[in-house]
Amino acid sequence: MKIIRDLTDYHDKTPLALSLGMFDGVHLGHLSIINTLNKIAKKEHLESAILSFWPHPRKFLNPDDDVKMLNTLEEKLELLEKSGIQNIFLKTFDEEFRNLTGTEFCEQVLIQKLNVKHIIIGHDHTFGKNKSGNFELLKSLSDELGFKVNQLEAIQKNDLNVSSTKIRIALSEGRIKDANEMLGYNYPLTGKVIHGKKLGRTIGYPTANIEVPINKLLPKSGAYVVEVYIDNQFYKGMLSVGTNPTIDDKSKSLHTEVYILDFDQDIYDRQITIKFRDFLHDEIKFEGLEKLIEKLDEDKRLTQEFQF
Repeated sequence: MKIIRDLTDYHDKTPLALSLGMFDGVHLGHLSIINTLNKIAKKEHLESAILSFWPHPRKFLNPDDDVKMLNTLEEKLELLEKSGIQNIFLKTFDEEFRNLTGTEFCEQVLIQKLNVKHIIIGHDHTFGKNKSGNFELLKSLSDELGFKVNQLEAIQKNDLNVSSTKIRIALSEGRIKDANEMLGYNYPLTGKVIHGKKLGRTIGYPTANIEVPINKLLPKSGAYVVEVYIDNQFYKGMLSVGTNPTIDDKSKSLHTEVYILDFDQDIYDRQITIKFRDFLHDEIKFEGLEKLIEKLDEDKRLTQEFQF
């Protein structure tokens, strides 16, 4: 898979079958587009390509926007590579792109710069200044500019159209199974293990505190059943997202920490990967440590019994 980050230096005239969008989550809807793209590229002797942006255009439009993403850039590129896409154009959104109308974007970028011969677009995708670009515009320009265009219907799960927005909502409500169904994989989090207050070990539940990548979306505060991967070795885990109200009522900072079952190694400063499997319960402030430990014992039992 070729990754092209600067369109200015791109002079390859290889004809492309292309789709465009953020592809955040690379979920089942995205994979439907990509699979169609790959088939068309093979049939029409083109190379498959995606034009995306990084960081999210909202950060350019409003630098203070704390937009949270389903994927880090590394996760996104890994998922796209697994999908079989041959070319990824990663554009930094800027003032020039902001002011391109849908027609100008199509003419100047897709056709003149990238030599696109077939465009696949999602059911509700828009592009260009004031969202002036859409399927109808592409269709009206296709004959004049010499390209084909297809629009795909939305993929549905549980009678809902799969979208990055719906996955974010599911995660924000703790509906992990719904989110995973729409994604087509278990929602991941990879981060470095950092030093915490080490209070967990005093109650028999030592946890690994995870440094969450900036702009990575976390599910709602609470406790979760998770898969833990350390050097590709799988362990069962129970993860907490929250402010630890029982132990530290003053701090309002969010902590992400995981208790790894049947594990006692030193993993400080190492990268570990978490995959969310199920929601256990909301964050709870207990009357004392005894009640907290009782709940942790119950969470551990449920984690041990979970069918991974």
